[in-house]
Parts: sequence; C-alpha cells; structure tokens
Amino acid sequence: MESSGPLSGLTVVELGHSVAAPFGGQTLAILGARVIKVENPINGDDARSWGPPFWEGASACFQSLNREKLSITVDFKDSEQLEDLKRLIDTEADIVVQNQRPGLLQRFGLDGKSLRSSKPSLIYCNIGAFGAEGPLRSKPGYDPLMQAFSGIMSITGEEGREPVRVGPSIIDIAAGMWSCIGLLAALHERNQTGIGCEVDTSLYETALAWMTVPSAMHLASGTVPARTGSEVGMLAPYKVYRAA
Repeated sequence: MESSGPLSGLTVVELGHSVAAPFGGQTLAILGARVIKVENPINGDDARSWGPPFWEGASACFQSLNREKLSITVDFKDSEQLEDLKRLIDTEADIVVQNQRPGLLQRFGLDGKSLRSSKPSLIYCNIGAFGAEGPLRSKPGYDPLMQAFSGIMSITGEEGREPVRVGPSIIDIAAGMWSCIGLLAALHERNQTGIGCEVDTSLYETALAWMTVPSAMHLASGTVPARTGSEVGMLAPYKVYRAA
C-alpha cells in the first residue's frame, strides 16, 4: 500500500480500538502514512462487532474508522509475538498511537517510556479518558460519560427535558483529531531536533474544548448556560425555523 500524500514515508503503529485512536490512525493514513493496526487474535477490535449493519465481514462502524490501513494480530501474552511487535516498532515506526485502558500497555513494555528508552526518535501518542495527570488519570471513560462530565448534556436539547447525548460520538472523533494535531506538531519538532516525544490527548479535555464558549459566557456573566434547543442566545435570528 503506497501513498504520495504529505505523510508518505512515515510508519504509524496503532494500538487502538473502538473510535478515538482508530479515527486518528485513519486520518494519518489518509494523509499518506503507512498505518499498521494491531489487533488481538481472538476477536480483534471491539468495533468489528458493533452492528448491524455489517459490511464485508465487519460492522459499518469499524469499516468507517479503519480505511487505508494494514492490519496484523498480536497476542501480547505470547512472548515471541510481543518481541516481534517491539522489533517492528523499534525498526520501522515513527509514531505509535494507543487508546488502551490505563495500565494495560505498561504490563507488556509497550508504553511510551519503555519504547522510547531504546528509540528516542519515536513519537508516542496516548489517548486516555482523563489525561496523563490528576486524580482521575487511571480511570477509564467513554464518549457519553465525557459529554455528561463536561456539561455538554446540560446545554443540549430543549428547555425542561432530561439530559441528552449529542448524536454522533463527537468526543471520540475530536480526540482523534486532537491527537493528529499534536502528532503533526511533534513531527515538526522532531524534524528540527531528531528527538521524539509523548503526545497526550484525553476525552475529558476534548469535551471541555467543546465547552469553550459556554464556559467563557458563564465566567463573564455568572449565568449558568441552559438548554435553548436550536437557538443561540447571543445571535438573532439564529435557530431552526419551519419553512413555508
């Protein structure tokens, strides 16, 4: 699989599942990188079974998040397979992207600190739930939790209704986007210094980014943002209107 995109010549190893890391990996692949997706040999990425509908042996959800990639299976508990994966990263990878549950990759020496100790040029991206620091850093999380935790649900929908999730998985998808922005910055820095780094992205901080304007309005006015349906309080007319 060859590409002439702006990231052609770069190799990315994706230790990802579900949505956030796969979307980030796919974005890098679309930009031209060679992306190698690593899955467990039993069921693969959980998203493969998220259906119906299914398309060519996997869910439409999985297919929509994993285009343009190569795929291999690795049993982390098999020492030979694990060493083969580490060798692949050490000899070929420019970037590793992961969104596994906290602590899992450390057990197998696949965390950023371990891998970069033998390859300082490696750029390693973590997509976690609550980030690399703070009291919740070891907690897992997912899109609906972060929509609630950040306050997005408190301003979504019509006044008087129960909290409601935004339809698309905006937190997962945007976390994948943030990871790509961080990785592009890290690549630029590495081109100047020859040294890689760790890039940390979290679902929670991604959710807070969506709340930038409501948070600023609260700080400026002291008023708690409320549900206003399709309206935007600071602009008029700005809402959904029934057409004639």
